[in-house]
Amino acid sequence: MANAALQMPQEAMIQPDVGMRSLRVLARLLDYPTEALQGAVDELIEALYVERRLSAALRGDLMSWCQRIHEADLLELQSDYVALFDKGRAHSLLLFEHVHGESRDRGQAMVDLIDEYQAAGFELDARELPDYLPLFLEYLSTRSEEEIGRWLGEIRHILALLTARLEERGADQALVTRALLAMIGAEEDVEAQREAVVGETRDDTPEALDAVWEEEAVRFSAQSDEDCALQSAEGRRLAERKRAIQGEAVRILDPVDAAKKH
Repeated sequence: MANAALQMPQEAMIQPDVGMRSLRVLARLLDYPTEALQGAVDELIEALYVERRLSAALRGDLMSWCQRIHEADLLELQSDYVALFDKGRAHSLLLFEHVHGESRDRGQAMVDLIDEYQAAGFELDARELPDYLPLFLEYLSTRSEEEIGRWLGEIRHILALLTARLEERGADQALVTRALLAMIGAEEDVEAQREAVVGETRDDTPEALDAVWEEEAVRFSAQSDEDCALQSAEGRRLAERKRAIQGEAVRILDPVDAAKKH
């Protein structure tokens, strides 16, 4: 692909009503890489170019990553993706896994989210769980900016943690979660997670994966309910915080606000 794709024509800068098409772009970039993704890079770059809610530097990084995706070997992209997201839970793209772990509360949270989707007329593909972040972003792209801001505000702590962990690994996907935080003016949340992430023990090594397998094998015991209660403590804390800040509005930055911020 020619480098000229990164220099969109002046007319692209004034396209009316681009809406939140960028959320669909971010969803695609965070999903499993495919040949279709590589073939759509020009369209992805165009949508990112006109997204004035993001800084020029962040848009530039995202567009450069799109070009690298186009030029990379697909099998290598897919292998790197599996190594990053399908081993261990630290980088899981399942939102509720970071809140509820494997507790019973996670199941109820997913039922509630499915109800949200259905009420909005958003049909799920049976292949994905409802809290899969790329799917969730697809849903948000159909909602009003007020709703998008509310939802991103509710998961900002998860996005900040993911960003810090992905940046620690040098993963380009960190650009997506950082962009989502930038849309609500919350990029500084990442720094609050940085110190804790640096000291984390990796959970995707062969030894760590073996330990998890052994733990799951003996988990069917009388203490399972107690384990679930402990795992869902963060979930209860989040629910209590949500009730306490029902009136707290988080909004998407408009292009003017974003320009002032940067």
